[in-house]
Amino acid sequence: MRPVSKYLLVASGGVLTSAAVAGLTTRTILRRQAARARSVIGQPLGHRAPDADRSYRKKMGDRIELLLVGDSIAAGLGADDARGTLGARLARRLAKRTERAVRLRTVAEVGAESSMLGAQLDALPDDYRPDVAVVVVGGNDVTHRVPVGESVKHLEDCIERLRERGAEVVVGTCPDLGALRAVPQPLRALGSRASRQLGLAQRAAALDRGAYAVSLADVVGPFFITNPDEMFSLDRFHPSALGYKRTAAAMLPSLLAALGERDEVPFGHHAPGASA
Repeated sequence: MRPVSKYLLVASGGVLTSAAVAGLTTRTILRRQAARARSVIGQPLGHRAPDADRSYRKKMGDRIELLLVGDSIAAGLGADDARGTLGARLARRLAKRTERAVRLRTVAEVGAESSMLGAQLDALPDDYRPDVAVVVVGGNDVTHRVPVGESVKHLEDCIERLRERGAEVVVGTCPDLGALRAVPQPLRALGSRASRQLGLAQRAAALDRGAYAVSLADVVGPFFITNPDEMFSLDRFHPSALGYKRTAAAMLPSLLAALGERDEVPFGHHAPGASA
């Protein structure tokens, strides 16, 4: 073997040094962008979503128990009032389509990560039996860089526990964080890729455990990207009342299918037993 030229070693060292510097510079830029995004977004909505838990169309009878589990989207942060939350909009639409009363219970919490799903279920009475449970979680896992495998394991445990209670489960997979205009590039592109990766993993986990999956990035993501001023609330991070209206309408087909009220689901919806 021919000896390696000292000039090649020097050149190689220069390339490695340049790569290391570039990597350090990129990390510094991303940290600064993340700090800037946090300062721009802030917390103008506080930490509590409107309380929408009650019975809807209760005179119809034959009540459906609807449970909302997960993060601030499931809780409805960003809605102007209780009527505008995701849970309330789903409950009203479900009651109208099934002609049955719907009682909404929400254990979702603002700021929750997937690791907090278990504690939310622990708070439920032992004898509570939801007919259908909606789980929306993942955005905070991405922003806090929780490994995908760890996030998905908590979701799997949540689905299994809900099904042990007799509930049909509908998972709204992680939204596309690339829709957040307040987040600069390239951080926004990285967030988009990470959120879509988590969404795909959540979808596979849901289907494997007998739950329905709704790919929020596909069914409502385009509305948030093309109409951010209308679809986002004051903080430009959480949905507005219109954003929740779109999201509820998009998720409804899977809730109806889970309850046996329809046979097929549209694009972006995935039924258990179907290919992921």
